[in-house]
Amino acid sequence: MKWEEVRKLYPNQYVKLNILDFHVEADKKIVTDVALINVIENPKTATKELLRAKDSTIVYHTGTEEIMIEMRKPTGLRGIRL
Repeated sequence: MKWEEVRKLYPNQYVKLNILDFHVEADKKIVTDVALINVIENPKTATKELLRAKDSTIVYHTGTEEIMIEMRKPTGLRGIRL
């Protein structure tokens, strides 16, 4: 399902999604295709679900025109012993 469709079906709501397709522009992941998992009525519940989200699962508000996720590069050298 395209993000635009989700926005039309569930205006001004939080939704839990599985990312199916995306493309990368600079250091941002632009999500184009998603699978709807759940509509979340309560903002506090949405925050809890976001904190538990893993891998390709996200929580997003349909008031946003596009899903854009900033990609971070790892910093430092963890676990390397000299």
